[in-house]
Amino acid sequence: MTPDLDLWPIGNCQVSTLVDRAGRFVWGCVPRVDGDPVFSALLGGEAPEAGYWAVDLEGCVETTQEYLRNTPILVTRHTDDAGNAVEVVDFCPRFSRLGRMYRPTAFVRIVRPVAGSPRVTMRLRPTCGWGGGCNRRIGGSNHIRFATEGMTLRLTTTAPVGMLIEERTFRVEQPLHFFLGPDESFTGDLASSIEDMLVQTTRDWQEWVRGLAVPLEWQEVVIRSAITLKLCQHEETGAIVAALTTSVPEHAGSQRNWDYRYCWIRDAYYTVQALNRLGALDVLEGYLVYLRNIVDEARGGHIQPLYGVLGEATLVERFAPDLPGYRGMGPVRVGNQAYEQIQHDAYGQIVLCNTHAFFDQRLFRPPTVEDFHALEAVGERAWAHHDQPDAGLWELRTRQSVHTYSSAMCWAACDRLANIAERIGSRDRQAFWNERAEHIRATIETRAWRPDTNRLSATFSGDDLDASLIQLLDLRFLAPDDPRFEGTLAAVETGLRRGSTMLRYDTEDDFGLPETAFNVCTFWLIEALQATGRSEDARALFEEMLAKCTASGLLSEDIDPVSGELWGNYPQTYSLVGMINCAVLLSKPWSSIR
Repeated sequence: MTPDLDLWPIGNCQVSTLVDRAGRFVWGCVPRVDGDPVFSALLGGEAPEAGYWAVDLEGCVETTQEYLRNTPILVTRHTDDAGNAVEVVDFCPRFSRLGRMYRPTAFVRIVRPVAGSPRVTMRLRPTCGWGGGCNRRIGGSNHIRFATEGMTLRLTTTAPVGMLIEERTFRVEQPLHFFLGPDESFTGDLASSIEDMLVQTTRDWQEWVRGLAVPLEWQEVVIRSAITLKLCQHEETGAIVAALTTSVPEHAGSQRNWDYRYCWIRDAYYTVQALNRLGALDVLEGYLVYLRNIVDEARGGHIQPLYGVLGEATLVERFAPDLPGYRGMGPVRVGNQAYEQIQHDAYGQIVLCNTHAFFDQRLFRPPTVEDFHALEAVGERAWAHHDQPDAGLWELRTRQSVHTYSSAMCWAACDRLANIAERIGSRDRQAFWNERAEHIRATIETRAWRPDTNRLSATFSGDDLDASLIQLLDLRFLAPDDPRFEGTLAAVETGLRRGSTMLRYDTEDDFGLPETAFNVCTFWLIEALQATGRSEDARALFEEMLAKCTASGLLSEDIDPVSGELWGNYPQTYSLVGMINCAVLLSKPWSSIR
């Protein structure tokens, strides 16, 4: 089966896996999202022989899938040509137990006969060491061990172990339970324990969703995006990864294959901003803990664009030669060289994330004056570098410029520090940061404005179009009725829009001309259309984008403007953020139906 991105994520904020339309686990890492992929078939070429976990129904003619309502628990139903059927329930346990969140490095499957006398073949073929074979041994009558680089996994099951080892076909006459997790003895009755885990995990997710402030329209879109964004948070530390995968190319044969299983300061800012709009403060609170540790480690110095989920600063990029790549399109990269880059927008995003906390009285840990002083050190970096070249938010690897977006984020750092200072009653610091913000604003307005073309340039040195210029609206740097924004929006839409999609830019970069559109840029355009009075255009374009989602209701990073095929890492937080923000912005108010 040729891999594609029509995948269903399950997870528990510690580990996750992607399930394909045949019900196979095809991507999943242990002991956490940035670890060794035991399920690697997604990057195993055209017809991978390992790296998956399949429940194959003999004579299967139909497979249907759906999530349990308001959860990341997947139910796959296989039916054969005689009407025999099995139902497979897949989830990663997550619930409160003994005052703590139970979220083990574990994957659970329940196989239930639901019609006739179904016969199945179980194929559990994990990989170890980035595509290599695993050391497998039978540990008894009810479990099998697999030694990976990061941990030893144990499959404990009520199914006949010998039939699993030999991959023999057998009849399913009663529910079968599978727990693939740490190499520990399973206490208690396996079947009843797993059924209880299912009940508690269902309840935990549904209670979390119940607390979301969703819009009237597009609720399913918002809820599914919010659940998936939460799956992208490594709850132990609060880090938020940009996507659950690595090395899905931005387009065919591009070699634009990057590892997104790390925490970008920028991507995480957009994620918490979107979830804040829904009232999901637990994600914000967890991320702020992570950020405070990052700021502490920086000690007033350089802050990287990205870090590991445990806060690791060094993310050396290397190749995984044993994996041929998505549809054979390598290379497969582990690590990301962008950690070495200079990207000045991070200073603004750190301050912006923290600003909300100073004004929201619901948080368990209110920010302190000491927190403000720590943020001032970040503001000093923004002030010092607001007019200095960097790699920009698109992470160009071979050249640098003074990017308008980065400079605007530095302005936002100073502007919001002034707001926080006012909030805590520090008038002198308010004046101090206001003065710096006004200076940066004047610099941008002078050096980025191009009167000849009636638009802002994406760089201070050229006259470049870039979709990130639309973000000057969201930052409140420009108002929607400002003639400069209107001119910039018109130029960006004319130059970068391709049907119902938007390019990031239309100039050559390190790898030539980009061939796919960047999904979040389309959502930025939708927000701008709504803000400038083109509401019908905004709604129409939003519906067109939703039609491009996978069966699970999600999007990857990129899309082919002609074929509509999804490319890039999946699921991508930027794209999910765009769906939430646009749904909240465009929806009719609840008062319209009261």
